[in-house]
Amino acid sequence: MRRPGRVRPSLRRRRGPDPAHPRHPDPQSRGVQLSDLDALTGRVHARLDRSLEAQADRPVTLALSGGGDSLALLAMTSDWARRRGRALLALTVDHGLNSDSRDWTRRAGDQARALGADWRGLAWTGPKPTTGLPAAARQARHSLIADAAREAGACVILFAHTADDVAENDWMRRSGTPIGRLHAASPSPAWPEGRDLVLLRPLIEERRDDLRAWLRSRGVDWIEDPANVDLRYARSRARMALAGAPPSAPAPAPASALASRLDPEPMAACGVIVLPRSAPPQALAAAICCSSGGSTPPRGRALARAGARLAEQRDAVFVVGGARVEAGPERLLVLRQMRGRDERALQPCRLGEITVWDGRFEVSEAPPSAQIAPALGRMAGLTAGDRAWLSSLPPAARAAFPIILRPERRPELAFRAARLTPLVPARFELWSRLASGETPQESQLAQAMHGATPWNHLF
Repeated sequence: MRRPGRVRPSLRRRRGPDPAHPRHPDPQSRGVQLSDLDALTGRVHARLDRSLEAQADRPVTLALSGGGDSLALLAMTSDWARRRGRALLALTVDHGLNSDSRDWTRRAGDQARALGADWRGLAWTGPKPTTGLPAAARQARHSLIADAAREAGACVILFAHTADDVAENDWMRRSGTPIGRLHAASPSPAWPEGRDLVLLRPLIEERRDDLRAWLRSRGVDWIEDPANVDLRYARSRARMALAGAPPSAPAPAPASALASRLDPEPMAACGVIVLPRSAPPQALAAAICCSSGGSTPPRGRALARAGARLAEQRDAVFVVGGARVEAGPERLLVLRQMRGRDERALQPCRLGEITVWDGRFEVSEAPPSAQIAPALGRMAGLTAGDRAWLSSLPPAARAAFPIILRPERRPELAFRAARLTPLVPARFELWSRLASGETPQESQLAQAMHGATPWNHLF
């Protein structure tokens, strides 16, 4: 990959009027001091230094829309990467929702290459939903970017969310939109595509106007997406409602997040998360998401109902978000709930490939013609030894444990016939570390990315 270089003349302001690429006045004419803009660069570089390594072989990946925030982050990061000897890969998603989106994508690629970064364009193809379009576009964007980042060997993706985005998210959540708070670091919301990937937001304490002033001081243009002022969308309404308001601070870490750790192996490897009864709602939501293999934790009313059940009943058992919560006097067991015919479906294991099953296990090195399925409804066909092994688990965990099926052979526990790597322990551990406010270190993330212990090696 190329090393980042300097901005080329092609990034200078356009001379003619263009609504999508407006001319921007000099920052000093707006009362912005250049020394303040230099300090902004220093703050961003310091945040990158705290998390990222110098001279590492893997690239740093960056989500680039071509808008002002992501373009400012690209320019600052390219300078940091050049000084630290790192390769930088910018990723742009064409959602196909605007007639100009192809031109915007090409322009983002030109800007990335002009700054010395490698660039890859991605496209959201296929039919688009008639309702819930912003959420669907966000999910597609994160999945495409996560796939590309993993393919490149990265473990960190930089996103350009600002303090203004934090305030807008808070406004949207108060207005009923089921959306979480933004943090300086968080696991990728794409699952399983984003497993072992962390999103870093080096601009989360900066203001949008300051970033645009920084770009103006360097004569750099950016794209203004008309959707940003389209009041059909909640984020646009939030932006209008908060115009001129002071920013929100990034979300504080839950004080007891570090206490929410996993039980020792092998229970954790089965996907059973053990929490103290006093665990904060955020820890319960993450445990439900991780143990169910889902991509989105319960929020809003669903999480509030779960909290109410725990407050009202000393011993409660209920299902939420695909997970079963078993509450005792001092602890909670959170584990996968398998129910219904659809969840018993077979999934083929392709030779030479890694299969992610149920969002909870990676399966590889499977025998020919093998299929993987939950033990639910199939335990009678297992050997006496396999049934005895399963009996040591909570009943719900037994039903949700993977087995391998092959023609003309009796079913067997998946780790006896294939390489089985549990994903739940590392996923929840990563959430716990980030939710506690710990600054993620790239070297540790990379080690975790390749260091998950296969089930076969746990016994």
